[in-house]
Amino acid sequence: MRLLIVDDEPLARHELRYLLEGFEQVEQVLEADDEASTLAIVQDEAIDGVFLDIHLTAESGLDVAKKINQLDQPPMIIFATAYDEYALKAFERNARDYIMKPFDQARVKQAVMKLHKALEQQTVSDAALEPATLQQKPTELPLESAAIPIYSDDRFQLVKPRDIMAIEVQQGSIILYLTNKVLTTQGTLKEWEEKLSNDPFLRVHRSYMIHIDHIKEIQPWFNNTYQVIMSDELKIPVSRTYLKTFKQVIGL
Repeated sequence: MRLLIVDDEPLARHELRYLLEGFEQVEQVLEADDEASTLAIVQDEAIDGVFLDIHLTAESGLDVAKKINQLDQPPMIIFATAYDEYALKAFERNARDYIMKPFDQARVKQAVMKLHKALEQQTVSDAALEPATLQQKPTELPLESAAIPIYSDDRFQLVKPRDIMAIEVQQGSIILYLTNKVLTTQGTLKEWEEKLSNDPFLRVHRSYMIHIDHIKEIQPWFNNTYQVIMSDELKIPVSRTYLKTFKQVIGL
């Protein structure tokens, strides 16, 4: 899981980060200290869960939670605070859990496991909503489309879909890993899924989609998932959300 800690106290962030990074279910921990940075990270990164303090310097964590929940595919929220009187309001914001400061390792672990279980349960419903083309066998995928104009480095470059090995969303930008170079442009993965719907691309993570013809190797990964090695040695994780479809398409 990729988690975000939102707290205006550096020591509190450090303490919680130390605890979270000790669990095998946690892939990465990011940090934010206010509403603006929180919303930017949640919209730009593939965040699975947010540990959110209720009392921030200039705003209420409850208000931040409300704005997060208004986003498309919002991450799950766990409130981490020293104030227990806000518990009811926290759950009114669809909080997954509510943990108290000072942090107790066992209680943090319980929250992490609850979050992890909820994400696993979400897998089935997410897979049911994925495009039908992703559920086809490689031999049934449509023929590729024509070259796509991509605006990068102050000019348009024509790129053939077969030359795109992988696409990643990172900090609000789209990174295209081509067979001979890397391009950075704007957009969302959802837009690129639509652009490449006639090509053998597969969404494998909230942050990645890959061209299946450029897969060099598939390695078993933690939590019964996989890591894909592309033809240029680029390593890409397959998240549990897309695992079932990945195995169907690849034939595992």
